[in-house]
Amino acid sequence: MTDRAITDEQAEVVRFLSDPASYPNNPSAVERIDTHGAMVFLAGDGVWKIKRAVRFPYMDLSTLEKRRAVCAREVEINRTWAPEIYVGCVPITREQDGHLAFGGAGEAIEWAVEMRRFPETDVLGNIAAREGISRELARSLADMVFDSHIKAQRVSVEGGAQRFADLAASISNNLAGVAKILGSEETSLFRRRAEAALARAVEILNERARQGFVRRCHGDLHLDNVVMWHGQPTLFDAIEFDEELATIDTLYDLAFLLMDLDHRGLRSAANIVLNRYLSRSRKSLDLSGLAALPLFLGLRAGVRALVGAERAEQEAGSREAANRYIERARGYMRAALAYLDPPPPEIIAVGGLSGAGKSTLAANLAPKIGPCPGAVHLRSDVERKALFGVSETERLSSEGYVASVTERVYDTLNKKAKQVLEAGHGVIVDAVFAKENERKQLEAVAESAGVTLKGVWLTASTETMMKRVSARRNDASDATVEIVRQQAEYDIGTLSPSWRIVDANDDAQVTAERAVCALSDQPPQRNEVNG
Repeated sequence: MTDRAITDEQAEVVRFLSDPASYPNNPSAVERIDTHGAMVFLAGDGVWKIKRAVRFPYMDLSTLEKRRAVCAREVEINRTWAPEIYVGCVPITREQDGHLAFGGAGEAIEWAVEMRRFPETDVLGNIAAREGISRELARSLADMVFDSHIKAQRVSVEGGAQRFADLAASISNNLAGVAKILGSEETSLFRRRAEAALARAVEILNERARQGFVRRCHGDLHLDNVVMWHGQPTLFDAIEFDEELATIDTLYDLAFLLMDLDHRGLRSAANIVLNRYLSRSRKSLDLSGLAALPLFLGLRAGVRALVGAERAEQEAGSREAANRYIERARGYMRAALAYLDPPPPEIIAVGGLSGAGKSTLAANLAPKIGPCPGAVHLRSDVERKALFGVSETERLSSEGYVASVTERVYDTLNKKAKQVLEAGHGVIVDAVFAKENERKQLEAVAESAGVTLKGVWLTASTETMMKRVSARRNDASDATVEIVRQQAEYDIGTLSPSWRIVDANDDAQVTAERAVCALSDQPPQRNEVNG
């Protein structure tokens, strides 16, 4: 951002904050980072952030009192998640001799948020660009978001859908104001698709609002607002300037992270985050809430497109910088339009004996199935543990595997799969499916939802399956080598035409490639499988 974008009233403060001699911690240099609403000064082991004297339709920081209130609120809100990072709200004062000081005796001419500095390399956006997001980190991200929602204050609201109707209209109107950058056809299409996506989700949005899923959330939950702090992903820089913007449906809060991961080419990580969050939640209304996910993702991308376009206008004095923001804004606009027009739901089943690699394959296939960020992964092992109220890795006794319990597990899988399909989302069901009636019941679920079940039956040698089971650590499956031997005697019977047999003797990548080919190739054939 060029200095032309700095108001005269703040120019003196910017010069003060840019001078290493101004700081109490004696930094050797000061680095400045600009956003559309703030200027951040990195000085030694400290950070000082002032709000820019700007006014947007969604953010008014045009007066000193408004900036003071927003700085104080930023510290208050963010201490919920990062108490060690946020130090306080500090006045920048003009002293009797005219010089400026931090927290002096003179009149406050600006306010700053003081923070402890962390390495920029530890910000998740930079980690993602450098090395991607690992499965373990994605699961930790989901835990972080879920835990923040548990802590978040519930807000009693009426008309959950109306809130999003107002938000969609506001975003659409603001996008129309930058149509010269984003294109008039694109901004008009955004409005129409957002209205259609909202219409599909009205009932569930109202129900979620009635049931307490609207809370005071972070509100700006993307990777550049998460840092690895003491080895754990930690939220910072929550929305502080508008309570309405941050008092939102919890899935809308999560959707920003999902959209950001997907837009960075990390859909697999986004899929892991979604599935881990749903696994922690276990709330029926979170599964039904997937009906609103296309709207949520589209609105989030639309906001980013708007921010990019506004930054381009702020950078009008620098053609190179302006063009960079224009391209970014248009990329988000394309993404928004795609999210708002999702592909149809799909259902995949992955069956096979213990050790065949079902869960690994299902996790690999999930990001490729249905609307963004891919399918909900329903796993029989996880559902069985949930029935007993134990953690995924806690071993069950033999009572957990009697026929009546197994029937309840498959009933739960079928009900959840139906719910996900009715929400318009994709689902992949991972279970042994050793009995014909178990397979037929899931086929009936698919048929009732108007979709076609595609099944993958994994086969591998008994030796291979026993080796895999022996190597498992910290897994939801309780299968042992002895169980593999027992299952090897099963008479699986005849698979319906919905199922394809896939050789799973090789590594996970090869198996996944074979499964993708099997799911998309020649017409299905009847197959005989015997244990």
